[in-house]
Amino acid sequence: MSLTPEIVKPELHFKRFSKSQRWEHTLLLFCVLVLLLTGLPQKYRTAGWSQYLLSTPERVQMIQQIHHAAALLLTAGAIYHLGKGILQLARRQLPADIFPVWQDFKDAWQMILFLLFLSKDKPKFRKYNFEQKVTYWFIFFGVGILIVTGYILWFPEVVTRLLPGGVIPAAKLAHSSEAIVLAVFIVVWHFYHVHLERLNLSIFTGKLNEEDMQTYHALEYQRLTASQPESPESGGEG
Repeated sequence: MSLTPEIVKPELHFKRFSKSQRWEHTLLLFCVLVLLLTGLPQKYRTAGWSQYLLSTPERVQMIQQIHHAAALLLTAGAIYHLGKGILQLARRQLPADIFPVWQDFKDAWQMILFLLFLSKDKPKFRKYNFEQKVTYWFIFFGVGILIVTGYILWFPEVVTRLLPGGVIPAAKLAHSSEAIVLAVFIVVWHFYHVHLERLNLSIFTGKLNEEDMQTYHALEYQRLTASQPESPESGGEG
């Protein structure tokens, strides 16, 4: 009896994130986690668990030092991210995929109609859909607020030489409130879309398989396969 060899089609993967982008995301994840773990006990000083953690001056000092070290690391990451973007802009190499466009509002409205069973057509997306753009820009400005207000609270004497004293309590309120909002946003919105809706590890691996590209980024898939049918893995960075 002759055996017919089975032809197995190799699974294609498309490049989605560069190595630097993946490291930036890992650094951001680490810094935000450390800042939350060391910042929340300082915000809720009257809570029992916080009093246990901050029961001695040495513990308070240690947690503050860890918080400040993570803040410096986050600042370095933010400066690198902005610097890279400015350099790409100067060289006319800045990808426009992440910037909001009018089509994103149309896609959001179409998605609402689809989820409410008022339309059978689910919107098709390019490299980043409107949900991913909301995530990026919310975190972008949220981290910016945390950095600015954090340094105001870290060096109040220097700041009050230039600005009115009322900026200190305002910065304290903005810093702690933004931290809570950012944490809730990441857990409820980002965690759902990345881990509950589907397990998307492309920010760690840098690549997305063909099935996910066709399902979640159909327009980008069509663009890449039309322009580079032989080597889909070279589908650009960012």
